[in-house]
Amino acid sequence: MATSPYTIHTLKNGLLIAIEKMPDVRSAAAGFLARTGARDETPDLAGVSHFLEHMCFKGTGKRDWREVAITFDRLGSTYNAFTSEDRTFYFGWVPHERINDQIELLADMMRPALPPDEFDTEKKVILEEIAMSKDSIDHVAFDFLLERVYEGHSLAWPILGYTETVGALTRDQMNAYMNEHYAPDRMVLVVAGNVDPPRIIDLAERLCGSWKRSGGMHARVAPTTRTGSATQVVDRFQQQLVALTFAAPCATDPLHESAEAAMSILGGSNSRFYWNIVQAGISPHANSFRFDMGDCGLTILSGQAEPDRIEPLLEAMKREAAAISRDKVSADEVERVKNKRRTSLAVEAESPYHRLTQIMDDVDYRGAPRTVDERLAAVDAVTRDSIATFFEKYPIDREGYLISVGPRDWPA
Repeated sequence: MATSPYTIHTLKNGLLIAIEKMPDVRSAAAGFLARTGARDETPDLAGVSHFLEHMCFKGTGKRDWREVAITFDRLGSTYNAFTSEDRTFYFGWVPHERINDQIELLADMMRPALPPDEFDTEKKVILEEIAMSKDSIDHVAFDFLLERVYEGHSLAWPILGYTETVGALTRDQMNAYMNEHYAPDRMVLVVAGNVDPPRIIDLAERLCGSWKRSGGMHARVAPTTRTGSATQVVDRFQQQLVALTFAAPCATDPLHESAEAAMSILGGSNSRFYWNIVQAGISPHANSFRFDMGDCGLTILSGQAEPDRIEPLLEAMKREAAAISRDKVSADEVERVKNKRRTSLAVEAESPYHRLTQIMDDVDYRGAPRTVDERLAAVDAVTRDSIATFFEKYPIDREGYLISVGPRDWPA
């Protein structure tokens, strides 16, 4: 029987550790997942998760912000962090002999000092980021879409928050949020690469074992996907963006991989949207994609055009949605998107950097990591029939939620 490459361990304070040993590589990657994001914020704290992500780089009890940045460089680390609707992840990728130092730095950052002067400075940075986001029609439209489709739910507010909420946020409020949501029993340490798992666990115990647990995960309520239509008039944009949104499988649904394939066929590269809408001269940009989490998902059909060309664009999008829902996709279409997915997984399998985020995703949503072979098997299981089942269960040829953003007040 083959030995599992994974080691899963939980410290007494609840910190979950997930390790994949990759003995044939020369690097290693590590990351801390905080299981919190925009959907876990109260309305008055909208944006605090993203703001806190920035502050974790701005100084700890051991290092000021300069030393945090310089230490990453000393390690030769490829590093970053991101905040989404339901998670925040901090990670770094280094030569394997430096992985202990990388984990130590990241663990230190998970207990930021939130220096008052840096808090005030970074607040200005965040407010500028919010202002800049309003110059992107894609950004404005996506925030507007979630605001309407998930109206009344915490998923309705943007990751960046609002000028009013971020502007009013205090350091004490952020500190209270951090103490609750960055507790070890709400976090995961993920490590992938050429590492010794027992030594990683011992290191984590020394670095994180004294962290105080919170007592449990924050309860989340799955949203209801609304139907209807809404318009946001924005005169500064030259084009109009329209999007049709429908309920879709969540990240753990058995139809997840079939849904991904379906969206690639409909609106990915060399897709039906590309050949029948973009290449037909109806719109310069048209695509379809999925937005999903552990308990909900959306299918989004989107396109841009001159304001007076929106009607034929929407008609074309609906026509393609009806056609792919009515008739099975071709065997050639299925094989092409599966081959692209196989290549992507094969490349990612060789990189601790990519495996890190895959393991994080699986542990967070599925409770356990999947091997690359298991991921490939899910791709291989996609067929014309499974895609047809996806469209039967999650139809896109009927009323969804239509949004329109741009200079034209349409539909009025």
